[in-house]
Parts: sequence; structure tokens; C-alpha cells
Amino acid sequence: MLSHLALTCVSLLVTFAAVRWFIRDSYKLDGFSQKHVFITGCDSGFGNLLAKQLDRKGFKVIAACLSEKGAADLAAAASPRLKTLLLNVTDSAGIRSAVDFVSREVGERGLWGLVNNAGRAIPIGPTEWMQLEDFIKVLDVNLVGLIDVTLQFLPLLKKAQGRVVNVASILGRLSLIGGGYCPSKYGVESFSDSLRKTMHCFGLKVSIIEPGFFKTTITSPDLIGDDLRRLWTRLPQDIRDSYGATYVEDYVRMQTFSLGMLCSSDIAQVTRCMEHALTARYPRKRYAAGWDAKLIWIPLSYLPSFVADFVVSMLLPVPEVGRKP
Repeated sequence: MLSHLALTCVSLLVTFAAVRWFIRDSYKLDGFSQKHVFITGCDSGFGNLLAKQLDRKGFKVIAACLSEKGAADLAAAASPRLKTLLLNVTDSAGIRSAVDFVSREVGERGLWGLVNNAGRAIPIGPTEWMQLEDFIKVLDVNLVGLIDVTLQFLPLLKKAQGRVVNVASILGRLSLIGGGYCPSKYGVESFSDSLRKTMHCFGLKVSIIEPGFFKTTITSPDLIGDDLRRLWTRLPQDIRDSYGATYVEDYVRMQTFSLGMLCSSDIAQVTRCMEHALTARYPRKRYAAGWDAKLIWIPLSYLPSFVADFVVSMLLPVPEVGRKP
């Protein structure tokens, strides 16, 4: 009887906590038309969709694109409110120019939102196939560029007591591939955590978006496959022999199959998380986006390493030396 009473009490407490969280999570801010949001990586994918999404909500969006075509196409698809500029996040001087532009736009209100979305994935592949510059190419965009953008925009964000939204990945929890992508996303997680704690007393909120696999240019099987073949052709013969003549094509085939099975075309799942982080009265610290992130990768990240290693091994071919008795 006592155990039944205890179970009932626990169930009621859990239900109450869940309802309270749901209600609190639904509280939204207003006055979007007076708020400026700066987004990087808006040529395509998440950044492009988010810029149009926030523009429709009435935000004053400033979208940073890498190419003139990306900027022109976005401007043509949005309202006159949305403004674009060209930015390579690895160019610190270019970031300073972007800060000057945004500062003139926001005036004394400050910058309400910064969404660090710009990123790249390739080169990816077995770690042994990489050279130092391969890691640097990815880290410079995904981590160092993100840090540089954030630090330079902080004064404007503090003035508005605004929001920083950093796009990490489930690959910031589990290393499924070699190359600079996973280390860069682990770094985004760590930097965002430390920034959130430091900025809390200034009223600045920081959220991390952890998408699973979605159909964007970053997960294009053709681009990944072509780059893997490029990496393979520059390997010394002894390393190629240790993997086997068919390894690279097996790797490409398994990557294509895995991405085809896991990638969702509904990228709005990610941008809805970004929008919530910018518009909610109580934004979450972390947002998992995608069924695979919620049901596979994030739960797997809490399990013992040997379990995660086994699952990952199912997604990659075995080198020639590993097949020998």
C-alpha cells in the first residue's frame, strides 16, 4: 500500500513538472519588429530558411552570405526589411566590417540575436588520411570563425541583453567520422557552455542547437564521395594497401546509404529550434533537432563507449588488415 502511494506521488510530481515545463517553454516575447538578428551562413540550408522565417515574423534580419549569388537570391525571396552582406567568417577584418555595418543598423537598441550557423564538413574520412591543413580548413570556419564572430559582436549583444544561438551537432557528442568536423563541434559545445555561464549575469542567453542528419550541402553524398576519392589518391601506396583496393568505394557506398537512410529533408525542424531560442521568454540551453538526434545519437552518447563504438562500426567498412584472420 505504501509503495503504491509512493508511486502515485512520484507520478503526480513528474506530471506536474512536465506540465509546468511545457507551459513555461511556451511563453513568447513580443516586439519582434524592433529586434535585429544577425545570421551567418545564409547562402543555403538552415541559415537561408531561418532568415526568411524570421523575416516573415517581422524581425529585422541581417543575413551574412559567402557568395554574391547567395545574397542576391535571398534578398529576392524576402521582404525589403531583410538586409544582406558578404562575409567569410575566417576573415577577422571582414567580421569587423560586418560589426560596423550592424552597429549602424541597430543603433542604441543593440543586437538582439546572433545565430552562428556558417559551417563546412569536408574533408572528412579516416583520421590517417588527413593532413594538418585538412583539420585547419574545418576548424577555422566551424570553431575559430564562430568564436571570432561571437567575441566581436558581444558588445552589441550585451547592449540588448540578447541571444546567442550556436549551431553544434550530434557530432559534438559522438565522433562518427574523422577529420575536423567532430572536433570543431565538440569545441562549439564547450565554448557555448563557458560563454553561457560567463554572460548569465549580463542578461545574455546562449543556446546550442544539436541537429541530427539533414539534407543540406554539408551532407551531400556526391560532395563527400568526391572528396574521399581525392584524399585516397594522395595517400602513400603502403597506406592504401593496408586499407585494401576497394575500401574507398566501400566507404563512399556505406556513407551514401547511411546518409540516405538518416537524412531528413525537413530542415524546418532545425530552424524552429533556432526561432524558439530567439523568441522564447525562457530559451532552452540545448535543442535536439531531428528524430535521429533524439532517439539514437543523444541517448547513445550517454551509454558506455564500447556500445557507441559498436554502433559506429556498423556504419563504416573494415580495412583489409582488419579482415585478416
